Amino acid sequence: MAKTRVLVEFGMGTSLRRADYTEAAARALRDALWRNSVNMAELFGFPKDAMIVEAQIGVQQPDQVDVSALTSIFPYGQVQITVAKGGLDIDKPDDAGCTVMANAAISVYFDMEPAQ
Repeated sequence: MAKTRVLVEFGMGTSLRRADYTEAAARALRDALWRNSVNMAELFGFPKDAMIVEAQIGVQQPDQVDVSALTSIFPYGQVQITVAKGGLDIDKPDDAGCTVMANAAISVYFDMEPAQ
């Protein structure tokens, strides 16, 4: 069996006032997840726990993201989250902090033989 990607979704999230990188990342993940309802496990006849979910998040300060707090967003599947430098920090006027923007990409895989 080969790890075969069957779905990719993208999302964007922000923390407008608190510059909370974890919250911006969580909103980006929810945006990607809830953009549509695709029942991939049922489509391929697999249990939901067989889903291999890889989430990539981009923010300007990756070390400020609490990855363990993000795993609960996923209702099922084997979840792996990685955080890298990306996204945007948009400065507010008069040194009043910044707005944080996070980007997320979620890929879903199954262990299965790819179509020929």
